[in-house]
Amino acid sequence: MRVLILANIDMGLYKFRRELLGELAKENEVYFCVPDGEFVESIKEIGCKFVPCTLMNRHGTNPIQELKLISFYKKVLREIKPDIVFTYTIKCNAYGGMACASLGVPYVANVTGLGTAIENGGLMQKISLALYKRGLRKAQKVFFQNTENRDFMVSKGVVKGPYDMLPGSGVNLNQYNVFPYPDGGTVDFAFIARVMKEKGIDQYLDAAKEIRKRHPETRFHICGFCEQNYEELLKELNDNGTVIYHGLVSDMTEIYKMISCTVHPTYYPECLSNVLLESAASGRPIITTDRSGCREVVEDGVNGYVVKQQDSEDLIEKIEKFLSLSVDARKAMGLAGRAKVEREFDRQIVIRKYKEEIRALQK
Repeated sequence: MRVLILANIDMGLYKFRRELLGELAKENEVYFCVPDGEFVESIKEIGCKFVPCTLMNRHGTNPIQELKLISFYKKVLREIKPDIVFTYTIKCNAYGGMACASLGVPYVANVTGLGTAIENGGLMQKISLALYKRGLRKAQKVFFQNTENRDFMVSKGVVKGPYDMLPGSGVNLNQYNVFPYPDGGTVDFAFIARVMKEKGIDQYLDAAKEIRKRHPETRFHICGFCEQNYEELLKELNDNGTVIYHGLVSDMTEIYKMISCTVHPTYYPECLSNVLLESAASGRPIITTDRSGCREVVEDGVNGYVVKQQDSEDLIEKIEKFLSLSVDARKAMGLAGRAKVEREFDRQIVIRKYKEEIRALQK
């Protein structure tokens, strides 16, 4: 079979779907169409063929450029003649879906989160839902990663055909092993995300300032690139010892080994948080918000704690609660998280579901 993958960025495709790409490439001819980037060569080494997409602007809203992207996808489909297309993210799902539908090519869409345009309502929500509805109308299958996204899209009449659930992108349980739990003189917390308001960076910084005063043995790490204007503030707080800013970390293994707990106070429209899956797989407790995409991974008081969105005081209270636990109790929390992802979020589940869609065409 000839398989085409449409995505908006090479990094996500490699970091969260390379096992899937590798499995597909064993038995099929696999093409991937993304903007050129630093992970393209790594994906090619898996055995996939690269189709550069120069027209993708992830945040662009120019109608002419968007129409050009649909035309480009049609051109790619005519040239490659895939037997099936797998799409990810809103533009690829919508515009790639439109292109596939118009040419009669089977396609499977993965709704990797609804995005702020849909979550915030208003005109942009109406436009986005209209595009999604047109793009998904002939999909062989639509995959969702959390039930809230699924219920919203079905209730709005955007998805009327077959759909199914995935455990997010899943987590590679071999790559993320249970690391020995730290029992040294410090207790290390980590914020692992793009540094932006909606990911809860303000609440994390509030907590770091307050908790460091009360518990000087704590350390607060930040791993992620600045997507908004936080550079000067992070430099100041790093210099005075409030936080330790690492910037973008390509290999999180050493961070997970070192930390005692991952803090993810997001109120961004997450789909299903890979940070939480990786942290839990590594045997680390998690503190995160009570919202879709996060609550699926944490059982309050079992493998971590749930906090209210945009509530610094609640976050401080839950960190204090965590600090009151013994090292053995923290370790037990981490192991409970590992057991949960083994049961529910193994990346092999995702791979099996995609291979089923290819087999459905071969019957």
